[in-house]
Amino acid sequence: MDIPRIFTISESAHRIHNPFTDEKLAALGSALRLEPGTRLLDLGSGSGEMLCTWARDHGIRGTGIDKSPLFTAQAMRRAEELGVSDRVRFIHGDAAGHVADEPVGVAACVGATWIGGGVAGTVALLAQSLKPGGIILIGEPYWLRVPPSEAIAQACLATRIADFITLPGLITAFHGLGYDVVEMVLADPDSWDRYEAAKWLTMRRWRDANPGDAMAGEVTELLASEPLRHVTYTRDHLGWGVFALMAR
Repeated sequence: MDIPRIFTISESAHRIHNPFTDEKLAALGSALRLEPGTRLLDLGSGSGEMLCTWARDHGIRGTGIDKSPLFTAQAMRRAEELGVSDRVRFIHGDAAGHVADEPVGVAACVGATWIGGGVAGTVALLAQSLKPGGIILIGEPYWLRVPPSEAIAQACLATRIADFITLPGLITAFHGLGYDVVEMVLADPDSWDRYEAAKWLTMRRWRDANPGDAMAGEVTELLASEPLRHVTYTRDHLGWGVFALMAR
């Protein structure tokens, strides 16, 4: 069980696998007013930075589940590095359909809503693990500017324009699912750059160290195309944020 290999190559040096900086992740944790001992479930936990740093900074406890064995191993090492291994655990597995053994105070899926077939399905899945009065965290892209063509949407790595909606549309959709949006922290051009541009150095160093690998050609092509694609399309059209929801 794993994610596509190109992600474990291009994001192998990332601690945060979405367009958030350390500062934005910390701002989100502070904004939620987390109490020590709060239990958090993180579906699609990546390299575990959210759980590990919030355990260190706010005294939470939690479990993360991710399909990537590389990222799961990195999460375990990060927990040891920050001295929180007794408060967080990471499981290599498929987060789709996972429900916590006992209700949690925060249920999160930050940037992986495909596990529930989209936002609505992922919110419904997370709700099954949530205590009454708990918080759901959803990380999701949205259109800053709706692309004028399907080709431009695909250049933003969507399959079609309908994959995403605008920020007002996303807030409206959460309300329609029966939730109040009680907090949000949004990516900005700089945090997008830190997410995307960090991949380029990682890919270049990987390609130089592995010229005979079967993926070397694909990585070379991405090195030639990704910087221009990002500055031409993603920066102008695609937003991303984490939204905190409470059932009405």
